[in-house]
Amino acid sequence: MNKSKIPFVGLHAHSGVGSPFDGLGYPQEHMDFAYENGCNALALTDHGNMNGMAHQVLHAKKMQGENKNFKPIFGVEAYFLPSLSEWKQEYEKAKEDKKSKRALDDSRSATTIEDEGSSKKAVKNILNRRRHLILLAQNQTGLNNIFKIVSKSFSKESFYRFPRVDYKMLKKHSEGVIAASACLGGVYAGDYWENREKGKDAVLDAMQKTTQKMINIFGDRWYGELQWNNIPEQHELNKYIIQTSEKYGFDLISTADSHYPSQTAWKDRELYKRLGWLGKGSSPSWLSSELPIGVEEVGYELYPKNGDQMWESYKKYSKLCGEEYDDELILSSITNTHTIAKDRIETFLPDNTVRLPDFVVPAGFTASQALSQLCFEGLRTLNLHTNEEYTNRLKKELIVIEDRGFSKYFLTMSAIVDKANSVQLTGPGRGSAAGSLVAYVLGITQVDPIKYNLLFSRFLRKDVKDYPDIDYDVSDPMELKEMLIEEWGGDKVVPISNFNTLQLRSLVKDISKFYEIPFTEVNAVTSRMLNEATPLAKKKHGIKSGVYSPTFEEVMEFSESLKNFLNKYPHVANHINVLYGQMRSVSRHAGGVVIGEDLNKYMPLINSGGVTQTPWSEGQNVRHLEPMGFIKFDILGLSTLKMIEGAIGHILKRYHNNPNPTFKDIKNYYDEHLHPEKINLNDQKVYENIFHKGKWAGIFQFTENGAQKFCRRAKPRNIIDIAAITSIYRPGPLGADVDKLYVKAKKNPEDIVYEHDLVKEITKETYGFLIFQEQIALLAHKLGKNLSLDEGNKLRKLLTKKGAGEVAKEKLKIKEKFINGCTEKQLTLGWAEKMWQKFEFFSGYGFNKSHAISYSIISYQCAWLFNYYPAEWMAAFLDKEPETRKEKAINLAKKFGFKIQSMNINKSGTVWEIATDNKTLIQPLTSLKGLGDKAIEQIISNRPFNTVEDLLFNENIVYSKLNKKALDVLVRSGTINSLIDERFSGLKHFWSAVVVDRPKNLKKLKENIELYKPEGDFSNEEMINNLVSLTGVFPMSLVLSSDVLSQLKKYCVPPLGEWDDNLGVAWFVPREIITKKTKNGNTYWILKVIDETSTLNSVKCWGVNPRKDKIYVNRPYMARLDYDEQWGFSTRSIYHNIKLLT
Repeated sequence: MNKSKIPFVGLHAHSGVGSPFDGLGYPQEHMDFAYENGCNALALTDHGNMNGMAHQVLHAKKMQGENKNFKPIFGVEAYFLPSLSEWKQEYEKAKEDKKSKRALDDSRSATTIEDEGSSKKAVKNILNRRRHLILLAQNQTGLNNIFKIVSKSFSKESFYRFPRVDYKMLKKHSEGVIAASACLGGVYAGDYWENREKGKDAVLDAMQKTTQKMINIFGDRWYGELQWNNIPEQHELNKYIIQTSEKYGFDLISTADSHYPSQTAWKDRELYKRLGWLGKGSSPSWLSSELPIGVEEVGYELYPKNGDQMWESYKKYSKLCGEEYDDELILSSITNTHTIAKDRIETFLPDNTVRLPDFVVPAGFTASQALSQLCFEGLRTLNLHTNEEYTNRLKKELIVIEDRGFSKYFLTMSAIVDKANSVQLTGPGRGSAAGSLVAYVLGITQVDPIKYNLLFSRFLRKDVKDYPDIDYDVSDPMELKEMLIEEWGGDKVVPISNFNTLQLRSLVKDISKFYEIPFTEVNAVTSRMLNEATPLAKKKHGIKSGVYSPTFEEVMEFSESLKNFLNKYPHVANHINVLYGQMRSVSRHAGGVVIGEDLNKYMPLINSGGVTQTPWSEGQNVRHLEPMGFIKFDILGLSTLKMIEGAIGHILKRYHNNPNPTFKDIKNYYDEHLHPEKINLNDQKVYENIFHKGKWAGIFQFTENGAQKFCRRAKPRNIIDIAAITSIYRPGPLGADVDKLYVKAKKNPEDIVYEHDLVKEITKETYGFLIFQEQIALLAHKLGKNLSLDEGNKLRKLLTKKGAGEVAKEKLKIKEKFINGCTEKQLTLGWAEKMWQKFEFFSGYGFNKSHAISYSIISYQCAWLFNYYPAEWMAAFLDKEPETRKEKAINLAKKFGFKIQSMNINKSGTVWEIATDNKTLIQPLTSLKGLGDKAIEQIISNRPFNTVEDLLFNENIVYSKLNKKALDVLVRSGTINSLIDERFSGLKHFWSAVVVDRPKNLKKLKENIELYKPEGDFSNEEMINNLVSLTGVFPMSLVLSSDVLSQLKKYCVPPLGEWDDNLGVAWFVPREIITKKTKNGNTYWILKVIDETSTLNSVKCWGVNPRKDKIYVNRPYMARLDYDEQWGFSTRSIYHNIKLLT
């Protein structure tokens, strides 16, 4: 640690979390450097927000645990205006202009990049005007007041590009808050910039007025802030501030205004700043496009300095700028910071009391009483209230919930469920929550945990401190969240933020672009690096199959292309190592919300895209809300539920005489036919027809080829089988060949040896394998001596952790109980040790049974619908598949025997419909790529169209909505072929006359018809591309002539989708050619192919010579291929084995 003779604390500091592309580094890096540099405290004052505060709090706790004497100080550098009401008047006035209104409405983002240049000058436009103001919390009261200030500054009354505060807001929330005048962009600086041309007296007069108002609000908690750099205007401002302080008697402080976490990080910050502006599309005039050569060129050093370094900066820069100051006064301004931190700011961490809503608790009840009553009412509704097993378990769960203080949590989830079930379908369950009987009787889940032997202790234990986490699947999470916000209030329901960081690929590209490294060289690296690193990373972890994403460190280690590139450009490598993982932007969590009372008082809320959000995140990589006292409620979208809704809608229309089913009708059908307690989950027709035969259209969890093949080999007969299959189909188990062993055991159950009746009782359903995590917990509990179920679940977690210390001690303690229990049950010590080794092996692979069962039920529901209502399911499936999978989905429908009716402008609707023959699916206008909702509204509202003139010159159509782009899509897709008459020589002629040279009147249309008559029709290749890209329908008739097809059939050459191993020859049409490299650097191709069965296949072509070998897309080929059940189709020679059919 450095030692500083002069005591100092940085009261003005920025991180990259809350000040992206201006500050650099995470708060913990700044805190560690400040501590090592001899300081015992540091404030975090990011621009306009407190997004970095959770990092600050958690690291402060860590430092305390390491016996480091370091005080975190919580604050913000707010954006200030004297009067928000005046600013708001100008804002509303500007919105009267339509163009301005659009720009103003779009400028609502939580990612504010500080415009350093514009804040350090006079700003004429009041809409862009804002000045910096440092606010520091003295105590919890002050912190809560700053939370309120920040939350209000992001409200629609205060936000345009930047969140703003004014005198009125400050006065209302000033208690416990220290304020300072900030930097060259600060409140005093604003007086200086706005009045400097008028002379010294005008500047002083403005500063005195500001001082009077600030002292009126803050009293002796108002400080003038001095800074030290080589900017002449800074010294002018310093002198004005000193002069004003002498008149009004307020104290001065000097600040480092730190922006990066070490002395050497200045250059990375300069690059980071430029990358931020590059991402916005243009750099401001004040920012040079070139990096400074040295820090002296920058003009200041913005790292967390100590007192001696502050004194050196003062002496150095005042001399450089030819300015003289009173040394004693400046020394006092430096040491004042330490006095403030030590004597005026309490040592405290934010109140992290768990905050859950009170409004979910009925009047006259405690939360626990209300929850107990609701649960037993639910048990009665399920007619289980007289079953002792259920009542006893319910009581036990309620005791744990009450002891842990989570009764309100379950009441809140119950309230969410009630709202959700009134407007959309919800999932049977997700995650470990399906193991809770409380969740089941409240309707949060639909899976009976006792029926499937699911464990509550897997979800919530009395001996741990973690919060409950119920992931709740719904068909439309945005609709539900908006409903909750509208009904419960925006201060009670707040979506959770996501913080997006700089990733390796974009960093390599952006930094290389900045240094003008040739794009081709950079692209060669970024296109290869993941392919090079992934197989080696999988090998390192023993993963043989499945999807795996290598980490940043693994790509840096295993990609030869990247290593060579970074060796050649070491400066790029240096920047990447610093900037990887730095903050890029703020977005919104897919489904997470915080629900509580008056949340704007207990956290500094931000705004993104007009939506209020939390300043901290909670997810797989970061847990910041829980430590701050906020529980995340996950409301997640599951598109399969939308498909089920759609299928039920079609069923009600076609078989229940209900032309316009409401959601209530859909919900009633679901509850009567598809609810897990109503549907026959043992219907062997469903298993055999769908899972055994491999009819996979939209079957949840079986969209991947590997999962489909494994399922067909395993042949499930019940929900447990499906759960086992989906649990095994993951990289770990697949890498250990568990899939092959499981299939073998399932085929030959008589060969399975169970060493003990308890082992058989727990593992028989999975054919002797420990597939589910709960099985380890149950075996440990039942075989061990005095080993509780909670300890069994604890063991499951401990086995995945390595190291000595406490983990090893706890593991050994449980192991002793397990061994003792086994020996008491007449099992040998060797057997017990062997079983423990099994626990260790499968602990890394075991899956959550509660989740697996719940999701397997959804898979079965899909299969049931497809089995009994194939057309209705297929229409719903096509409706919900995204644009990127549209062609594949349509080919799948055709593979299962459905015909696709061409689009027609007068007949096609907004959803896929089913023709009366039950085999033809009518494609909707909404599936046309590039045709927007507004254009579709115009078409449907004004049809039928009998002639092209009806479409082009209709006084009721708004052509700004049905514009040239929309017409282009309609024509090239063939949607308006019915309007082509004898005047047109072909579709291309029609397109050119109607779209390319869009006629504005009848006269122009007639001229165009004559002018473009020679154009005729589109070529076959053009027509194929148009149809596939716009409609997703592949026109096989345009690729394969009837003559060639009849020849193929004559000589018994099957399409690839009907592959015959004995014949070894088939035909297909390549749709895509993907070039790859083997680990030895040899080129190979993957052909994505289709045939008349509409089966999509892949063919690997090894040993490709790109200069000699030729394959054309959308042309028919006949091929002699090799086939392997695991690896699929391949060939060793394109020249010898693949021939173009002509």
